[in-house]
Amino acid sequence: MAPAALANRWWRAVTLAGTVTGSRSSHTALKSNYDALVIGGGHNGLVAATYLQKGGLQAAVLERRHVLGGAAVSEEIFPGFRFSRCSYLLSLLRPHIYRDLELKKHGLKVYMRDPHAFTPMLEEGVRGAPPRSLTLGSDLATNQMEISKFSQKDAKAYPEFVAHLERLADAMNPLLDAPPVDIPGFTSGSLRRRVAAAKTLMPIFKCGLKLGKNLPDFYEIITAPIMKILTQWFDSEPLKATLATDGVIGAMTSPSNPGSGYVLLHHVMGEVEKEKGAWGYVEGGMGGVSQAIASAARSYGVDIFTEKDVSQILVGSDGDAKGVVLKDGTEIHSKVVLSNATPYITFKNLTPQSALSSEFIKAVDQIDYTSPVTKINVAVDKLPNFLASPTPGDKPGPHHQCSIHLNCESVDVLETAYKEAKNERPSARPMVEMTIPSVLDPTLAPPGCHVVSLFTQFTPYYIEGREWTDQDREAFADTVFDWVEQYAPGFKKSVVGRDILAPPDLERIFGLTGGNIFHGSMSLDQLYLTRPLPSLADYRSPIKGLYLCGSGCHPGGGVMGSPGWNAALTVIADLKRR
Repeated sequence: MAPAALANRWWRAVTLAGTVTGSRSSHTALKSNYDALVIGGGHNGLVAATYLQKGGLQAAVLERRHVLGGAAVSEEIFPGFRFSRCSYLLSLLRPHIYRDLELKKHGLKVYMRDPHAFTPMLEEGVRGAPPRSLTLGSDLATNQMEISKFSQKDAKAYPEFVAHLERLADAMNPLLDAPPVDIPGFTSGSLRRRVAAAKTLMPIFKCGLKLGKNLPDFYEIITAPIMKILTQWFDSEPLKATLATDGVIGAMTSPSNPGSGYVLLHHVMGEVEKEKGAWGYVEGGMGGVSQAIASAARSYGVDIFTEKDVSQILVGSDGDAKGVVLKDGTEIHSKVVLSNATPYITFKNLTPQSALSSEFIKAVDQIDYTSPVTKINVAVDKLPNFLASPTPGDKPGPHHQCSIHLNCESVDVLETAYKEAKNERPSARPMVEMTIPSVLDPTLAPPGCHVVSLFTQFTPYYIEGREWTDQDREAFADTVFDWVEQYAPGFKKSVVGRDILAPPDLERIFGLTGGNIFHGSMSLDQLYLTRPLPSLADYRSPIKGLYLCGSGCHPGGGVMGSPGWNAALTVIADLKRR
């Protein structure tokens, strides 16, 4: 049977069986008045609405697309193949939100990955042996054995390196689950507000106490290039390049640029099923986590609507936010409005410009949204078979469940790819992170078939000053596929369909300004007290009653739920003071 026919037959079967569910709006009618309106049904917007509802406010979520989740969505792009179309791995969902909202009860199921990283080499095998590869997982002894293929010294140093990173990441937890220090509260307002502002210092004190003598190491890793850190620990290029990918993933930066060390730390803060540093696949795709949060939200009484495109935030004559206007002209009024859109979309597209100062608008224009990412979703009728770790009979090996790092033999390869994109050219040898979630999750593809995610870097927003064309997209995808073919011969013949999302496509479809997956660069000038701007770090906007609750706020993109949680707490505290 042809792959397409097989896919259609399989999809009809599982849909009728009820094993795959789509995204549906609440059956509740849209009211004309709410206590709180949330623009955007991404995970942070859903979390914010849930905690506002738990705090006694009637909340509603308005999502412009037909599917909930923002970047964390599952979509059937080709018949029978269900993709995590944008975001593709779960880790940084905050544990207290996972527990408090009982997301497992609401249907969230996560497939744990172990091992979690696989880096095959492009090299000739010795005496008929396959090319070397580096596989890393949770077992330190096995990791050391793998690393020893390249360096005995590095194998010995690796356990202490992991422990070092875990200590630093653990110390940051208090900062993730609380708003930044309320600087305006110390410098203005009533005595009551000053006392409340003093409480916002506690997370910093807790972080400092946890760091103790490691404080200089912490300062170094958040400011240094990741290569400075890795070179202090290791010699072998495959290990350094593999680890360096977490320092540049999603960021238009190179391993030799200052601040890339923080991006690495940001990606080891995660936790899945109480396993620190772990990343997992959500059953049914990343839309599964959004659907679980939405289910929890509805259980508390939140009204959730899809295909409700907000055209403008209503600002009254007193300068306060009063609600929103939809594209169809419908007005919905509320006491407060929370925007889960990027700061740029919120203040440049949705807010009346007359309600904002020219100085503020100028500052918003300076927020960096540069993105290096082109995401390619691929449907295949055969599992990729890697020269470095061949598997017979189209059966998956442990490495197939990993993040598979291609073109990561050396850091120089990553540096060259970055420089090409900085010169407005797609990389000729791009960094590729391949994942095959259908190896663990059988609901994503027909039997014998698989969904493949290719998260690629580096590509510019404009190609030598002009917009991307369909020909450019296809040419870049061909380049990526040619490289995959070198590691896994036969890959190109197995392709049933491909979905190519360059930075402008990520912006257009998912509302990610510049195509940036973090809602803004995670650079040192856009973190904590300055995320996304010093005047917006506390989630409040210049317009009373308008708040930010998306990844453009502290603690940033990928830390699922924290911006929404922190914003909801801020709103509830402000309403109590009114």
